[in-house]
Amino acid sequence: MMIKTTVQQQVDWLAQFGLTEDGGVTRLLYTAEWQQAQQALRTRMEQGGLTTDIDAVGNVFGRIEGTQTDDIILTGSHVDTVVNGGKLDGAYGVIASIVAVTELLEEHGRPKKTLEVVSLCEEEGSRFPLTFWGSRSVVGQYNLAHMDGVIDQHGIPLHVARAACGIDGVPTVRRVNRFVELHIEQGQVLERKQKDIGVVTHIVGQRRYTITIRGESNHAGTTPMPYRQDALVAAATCIARFTEEANAFDDTLVATTGQMHISPNVPNVIANDVKFTLDVRHYDEATIIAYCEKIFSALAEIAAQHGVTYGIEQWLDVAPVAMDAHVNEWVKTYLQQHDISYEEMVSGAGHDAQVFGEVVPTTLLFVPSKDGISHSPKEYTAAEQLQTGIDVLKAVLYQLAY
Repeated sequence: MMIKTTVQQQVDWLAQFGLTEDGGVTRLLYTAEWQQAQQALRTRMEQGGLTTDIDAVGNVFGRIEGTQTDDIILTGSHVDTVVNGGKLDGAYGVIASIVAVTELLEEHGRPKKTLEVVSLCEEEGSRFPLTFWGSRSVVGQYNLAHMDGVIDQHGIPLHVARAACGIDGVPTVRRVNRFVELHIEQGQVLERKQKDIGVVTHIVGQRRYTITIRGESNHAGTTPMPYRQDALVAAATCIARFTEEANAFDDTLVATTGQMHISPNVPNVIANDVKFTLDVRHYDEATIIAYCEKIFSALAEIAAQHGVTYGIEQWLDVAPVAMDAHVNEWVKTYLQQHDISYEEMVSGAGHDAQVFGEVVPTTLLFVPSKDGISHSPKEYTAAEQLQTGIDVLKAVLYQLAY
């Protein structure tokens, strides 16, 4: 029998697997800390009366068979973290799902539809450059071939790390009819607006590019300004223009340059080669397309004005995903009836719900994040807010499965 503990106690319990000196958590895919956490969660599921199994990539499932249909309502989140991350990102959603489902079983018996809890093996891509390995394997978007050539920073191949954990077999598509995820917001909207719950309508699409500007290196003192082909000045002009266009385009569109490489990167030499990234996000694909067309037209104009050439490499293209509007309407009614404040919102970060939302009806709910801080030991949500999230999740799962 599972011993009842507070939400904060359970968060702290799971955080012990990978706890860092400054109170953060480092729990990377297929490490000892990750393996210990997954086994501990599996044990906790079994203590709550769930039947468990682990799949061929390391996702842990806990199941209660339905009495009337074989439809499967899946709920959960991811167990992995970024390096020195917080205690709540992903982990809270796993804990909340175990608590909600085990309490429903205890209070109401078996559901009409099958309920499954999942602790997804990986979402962050912090150890290996392969995000959503857990959820994309469940829905059949990843298979063993996607492990080929994937190594961590120490040169350890993904398939070797998986085998070292005693995990083998071929990933197979798992039947899921609906997915529900509870997550911390990782932003400031709910806290600033003093709302208890975020009801997510969409998860944004993302496009990421590397843009290269090529000019000509020359002496910083002897080359007059009109004669220069300064790649860095052209790049800076582009970045400023991209930001201006984003501000003017749509309140919910964001564009970010977060990384830049300059060559030769010498104080007294004009730069001849600049590479910088561009991250564009919005919940509407047509808006993303229109914005990118406009800024790349501007890029061509700026390059011509500065006498430089350019190249554009796109290396990420994730489509926006809409959450289940019908369930969202029910959630809003429930929240109003129980005097729980809420905000309809768009998620600017990707979550496992984005993967599931591409193939099955999906619901994503947020609880507030203190100061909007996440991926940090300072990540914090008050215990009463965590409990409110669990109460709402439990109500949603009852409505869907019972």
